[in-house]
Amino acid sequence: MKRKVCLYMKTLCESVFFCVLIIGLCCTSSCKGKEDKSDGEQDLEKLAYTPQNNEVEVITLVRGPFKRQLLSNGKLSAKRKSSLSFATSGIIASIRVENGSFVNKGAVIAELDARTTSAALAGAKINLQKAELELYDMLVGLGYRARDTVSMTKELLESVKMQSGYTYAKNDYTRAVTDASMRYLTAPFSGKVADISQKVHEQSAGVFCTLINDTELTADFFIMSSELSMCKKGMRAKIVPFGATAADALYGTVTNINPTVNANGQVGVTATVKNNGALIDGMDVKVLIEEDIANQLVVPKSAVVVRDGMDVLFTYTEDGLSHWIYVNILAANQDSYIVEGNKDRGAQLSEGDMVIISGNLNLADKSAVVLKK
Repeated sequence: MKRKVCLYMKTLCESVFFCVLIIGLCCTSSCKGKEDKSDGEQDLEKLAYTPQNNEVEVITLVRGPFKRQLLSNGKLSAKRKSSLSFATSGIIASIRVENGSFVNKGAVIAELDARTTSAALAGAKINLQKAELELYDMLVGLGYRARDTVSMTKELLESVKMQSGYTYAKNDYTRAVTDASMRYLTAPFSGKVADISQKVHEQSAGVFCTLINDTELTADFFIMSSELSMCKKGMRAKIVPFGATAADALYGTVTNINPTVNANGQVGVTATVKNNGALIDGMDVKVLIEEDIANQLVVPKSAVVVRDGMDVLFTYTEDGLSHWIYVNILAANQDSYIVEGNKDRGAQLSEGDMVIISGNLNLADKSAVVLKK
């Protein structure tokens, strides 16, 4: 019995020893993994702080023209545009076009039911014939031949026409003829039909449609009163639809400047542009007016950065270093600046300087740089 107990205790001790050994090996492996990961992270941090080559692009500074620009948002309107309505009321019998249809001047757009106007015209014609017979009877009674309207005086003839009712019947007939012709809605000029708001068999009411001739459009926009000196009639205006690229731009001419300033300190301006088929009435556009200023030091906007709350640019010298220069911005457009050296900071900028235009965001004075190939 003692022998069995001893064997059981020996087996139990061996099992505990192996368990402790396995746990120890696992802990050692885990610690080693942590040490390796920590070393890797340290290597990455060192790599992050490894000095990098500052690659830059440069241009040679020269004097040249600068396009001073006024940029505004505007809205296009067709130069010829008219709201069309029937001249008389009635039931719409037919509509011969649809929105977007092109019609020539004089073409019928829609017409009213002819039954009402036809009956009125027929009645007016009968009344006119009756009045005409009454007129002839009165002429005979006055001693003239029935159809003799030449030998009597003009005053007497007019009097007889009034007494016989001929004058009133003639006016009613003329009105009925006009009303009959008014059942047709025709185009006063050639253009596109838009905004048809009524349907066949409906009672005509108000504006039936809009007729637009958009071969030429106006762009209405505003500029600040302080910019008025930069905008004059006859100047070229660049017009770009929203969402379009500069390649889609059209060029028009400033045709009108409103001689008053509104409550927002703005002046209304109109430019006229010929349509190439891409513009439509009511479209929102960007309007750009440009004026050339000669003999300026011009740099891309990317060349100027802010340091210590001031505008600076960097020049490149053959020693491979960047040099920090304070500048004043004299004017700006969409992509360029007119610059000069900031004299208050003793800075000078001259033609022939190599100006860094990219890779300058993290530069300091006398940073080592290399030119991009």
